[in-house]
Amino acid sequence: MTMMTDAPWLVALDIDGTTMHEDGTISAGVVDQIQRLTAVGHEVMLATGRSAAATLPVLDRLDIKPRFVVCSNGAITLHRDPDAPTGYRREWVETFDPTAVLLQIRSHLVGARYAVEDEHGFYRYTEPFPDATIGLDSEHVGFDDLLTQDATRVVVISPDHDMEDFLKVVDRMGLNRVSYAIGWTAWLDIAPDGVNKATAMERVRAEFGIPRSRVMAVGDGRNDIEMLEWAAIHGRGVAMGQAPQDVLSVASEITGAVHEDGLAVVLGSL
Repeated sequence: MTMMTDAPWLVALDIDGTTMHEDGTISAGVVDQIQRLTAVGHEVMLATGRSAAATLPVLDRLDIKPRFVVCSNGAITLHRDPDAPTGYRREWVETFDPTAVLLQIRSHLVGARYAVEDEHGFYRYTEPFPDATIGLDSEHVGFDDLLTQDATRVVVISPDHDMEDFLKVVDRMGLNRVSYAIGWTAWLDIAPDGVNKATAMERVRAEFGIPRSRVMAVGDGRNDIEMLEWAAIHGRGVAMGQAPQDVLSVASEITGAVHEDGLAVVLGSL
């Protein structure tokens, strides 16, 4: 008989590079630990930069149905709803006018590729993007068509820049009116000002009424920095071993790299 915990933790997991390997596989050890924690009453959920459409299939692979799912780096939070076609509805959505920042970036990054996600999770993109980024609900458009409506997320890829050059360009742009996160490659995620995974997770935590001392967040990317800082203040902010130094430096714990099943190891400690 499974004994339910009387002190549940809220556990927020990044997907790519944390739950999932680069080749798209998820280890049996990670699935087993997530199943174990869910079975005893811990709230295990995903907090990702992926769109909602690209996130929900991962829940199926993990065989979990959390009450909340944070997508698009905190701009969209889904709520479980059996009456919704996908089983989830959009509970909280944050948007912004992307016009100024798109024009600013284009003036600095010649040859960049752009995608804009609207409040319904539909993407408009100027050049092909990885499927896991924008999902299937998308349309190829011209750059000017990206300026026509509010966005929950802007994604920029600059294939002509290596990471060091890209960081310098982003620093010169001084994007102080929006939140942004830089991925492993020359990749920029832009969210509404003040919105990130941490702001979404704090709202979720308040809904559950779980104390800050029982939150754990695990991630590996620069878009996880705020979430790891948030979790580390009173709970556990865990960086994957392969994370860049600026991510490792904000974590309260470091686990093994994704190829070492680092997530399974840290989940096993709960």
